[in-house]
Amino acid sequence: MRILIADDHTLFRDSLRALMASHDHEIVGEAREGREAVELARLLQPDIVLMDLAMPGLDGLAATRLISAEMPQVKVVVLTALEEDAKLFEAIKSGAQGYLPKTLGSREFFSLIEAVGRGEPGLTPLLAGKLLQEFARPPQPAPEPQDPDALTDREREVLELLVAGITSNRKLAHRLGVTENTVKFHVRNILDKLHLHNRTQVVGFALRHGMVVPPGEA
Repeated sequence: MRILIADDHTLFRDSLRALMASHDHEIVGEAREGREAVELARLLQPDIVLMDLAMPGLDGLAATRLISAEMPQVKVVVLTALEEDAKLFEAIKSGAQGYLPKTLGSREFFSLIEAVGRGEPGLTPLLAGKLLQEFARPPQPAPEPQDPDALTDREREVLELLVAGITSNRKLAHRLGVTENTVKFHVRNILDKLHLHNRTQVVGFALRHGMVVPPGEA
């Protein structure tokens, strides 16, 4: 399989490249952050992207959403040290075909990667069980219709920065020239107006509804 590695740690990329090569998988490219991963996926059209979540700039979840929406034939497998349930659920909702802890042994790792190559989900039994429990929960009552036009110009500016991967209050405040409390006020308004619960959902909603031009396409 042709594989693209996206991880900001050089030593980990080097180790993973050697490991993949030992099993006759071709590493076609390496990215150090999410935006670069999206650009390389467009250019190289790999079979699988091994995507870290915690990267500078555009993070792994945002990059996964962009790749899955634009290139559904490219399978994204999250490979991360973050084993939080919320990250697992968001990664799968973002279009990831697998979610693998970096603590996996090589035999299980390659077994799951090959499963993804066959079109099967790449999940350990433990994570698959958690995912089934999450999606088996009764659906919540549908909120009122979301209205993208309800956002002010300033809120849309905040939204554009969130989609660009600038998600911390401190960085947003610096870019906008306002206080962090003002940033929190704008973000809270965006969440309330779109009937969403967190910044990850806001970014996904904005991309799905064409409210913001995806990074790299401006």
